[in-house]
Amino acid sequence: MDLFEYQARDLFEAHGVPVLAGIVAHTPEEAKAAAEKIGGVVVVKAQVKVGGRGKAGGVKVAKTPDEAFEYASNILGMDIKGHTVHKVMIAQGADIAEEYYFSVLLDRANRNYLAMCSVEGGMDIEQLAVERPDALARIAVDPAVGIDRAKADEIIDAAGFAPELREGVANTILKLWDVFVKEDATLVEVNPLVKTGAGDIVALDGKVTIDENAYFRQEGHAALEDKDEADPLEAKAKENDLNYVKLDGEVGIIGNGAGLVMSTLDVVAYAGEAHGNVKPANFLDIGGGASAAVMAAGLDVILNDSQVKSVFVNVFGGITACDAVANGIVKALEILGDKENKPLVVRLDGNNVEEGRRILAEANHPMVTLATTMDEGADKAAELAYAAR
Repeated sequence: MDLFEYQARDLFEAHGVPVLAGIVAHTPEEAKAAAEKIGGVVVVKAQVKVGGRGKAGGVKVAKTPDEAFEYASNILGMDIKGHTVHKVMIAQGADIAEEYYFSVLLDRANRNYLAMCSVEGGMDIEQLAVERPDALARIAVDPAVGIDRAKADEIIDAAGFAPELREGVANTILKLWDVFVKEDATLVEVNPLVKTGAGDIVALDGKVTIDENAYFRQEGHAALEDKDEADPLEAKAKENDLNYVKLDGEVGIIGNGAGLVMSTLDVVAYAGEAHGNVKPANFLDIGGGASAAVMAAGLDVILNDSQVKSVFVNVFGGITACDAVANGIVKALEILGDKENKPLVVRLDGNNVEEGRRILAEANHPMVTLATTMDEGADKAAELAYAAR
């Protein structure tokens, strides 16, 4: 889960990372009050989980509380790359002498962590990495060791920091590593990390991504979720413990097992090329159990997606046999009642498949079509979706 900048700032402060004052505001009045409390020059910053805020007009320097009110009035409600601004952070103004960059992230490809650092911060780091790769130091971090003072010094030397900055930058890197480890993050980034006119090192703008798989030991992380930003269908699926990701297509997908669902996405996309180029509408893995309640919850999520024109249920009976899956589908359709108003293609295979198909055939639901193979089911679902456009 990506955090808002103000949330990252608060985590930094909790772990001793040097930051400036920042107060979140939801209204222009709150923004003015925050500016009065902080005092002096402040920066009104749109809080959205996307880059390019400054270019879009979502970051403004306010010299007075009245200016903070005016800028917040303009920024709140603004659309930035498809994200609506619901809140702003009023941040203390900084006397910036130099700007740097630092991040540490999970490097899945190499099965370790990666620290990246540059004495040229405050700009698009992806652009710097492409245009001047030598200006961005990349240092592998052993997960068993982490970033200690020796590793911090290695990062500092590789980035080319001046000797007088070594102590302040090293201490900040160690504290940012603390955030990374203790908050179960997969990314901690500061851009820019600045030296102020007084010579202090300060994390001016932070980005943090935390691992949702660690919620069981991070009780406070659930409270960081933003309901305004959450997709309502994904939120509904999460409430029912379903593995769901919304995609931009017309064929809803339900399967049991991530591998099977991924394969189904590919087969539907291929079949869709012959039917108006329809595409999968989602990834939905109901796991090993396909009870009536689980199947009903999954169908309920998919059927509430206005883009979905047909649904393809592709289940392989293993520990949960096909007859149990079929009974679950039949009962789920009874539970949903009139909500089941879109064609449903069902392909069953595996343990007790003939009995499962018999159960569905006898139920004879008007919206259900049985398919023998995955290819047949995908083609039929794509055809029905195209016809319903």
